[in-house]
Amino acid sequence: MAVLRFPPSEKLIEAEPEVRAELARLGIDYERWDLSRVGADASAEAVLAAYAEEIDAMKQRGGYVTADVIDVKPETPGLDAMLARFDKEHTHSEDEVRFILAGRGIFFLHIGDKVASVEVGPGDMLRVPCGTTHWFTLCDERRIRAIRWFQDTAGWTPEYTGSGVDGAFQPLCFGPVYLGSRVATGISVD
Repeated sequence: MAVLRFPPSEKLIEAEPEVRAELARLGIDYERWDLSRVGADASAEAVLAAYAEEIDAMKQRGGYVTADVIDVKPETPGLDAMLARFDKEHTHSEDEVRFILAGRGIFFLHIGDKVASVEVGPGDMLRVPCGTTHWFTLCDERRIRAIRWFQDTAGWTPEYTGSGVDGAFQPLCFGPVYLGSRVATGISVD
């Protein structure tokens, strides 16, 4: 489940209704979807078939023309170069829509004078509307598998802002490492 944070504050929002409501105030769609339809190692074709109804509904809802499955692992060739394309503040001319099947990552959203970080993991569906200033990075395990939707079959290209804002924020993932007060992360949120 997504974890929402507003750096530099250490306040975390973790309950699904509050995460959804706060992201909606920022113009970001967030939903939780069922993960039980396919196994973790299912082929991309099996994943797309299992979620065909949701994929089609999302296409109609957002004018998307295609969907695929991205599967990034630590051993993915060119991973560092791929991640470097998205870890700097940018926008897109179309929405960025992801349903996370495995792994974890952080979307940093720069909206107005606020920056919010939302860690996404398995079961999270996030839609960042076109023109929203943001950047993305993977958590320590450097793994993400997700269904992606596109409004243009060529995909989208990041349009960098060059603001440097992204350099002031450290990627801090919380995810499944729940140890009560999260002392393992260096932040206590009792």
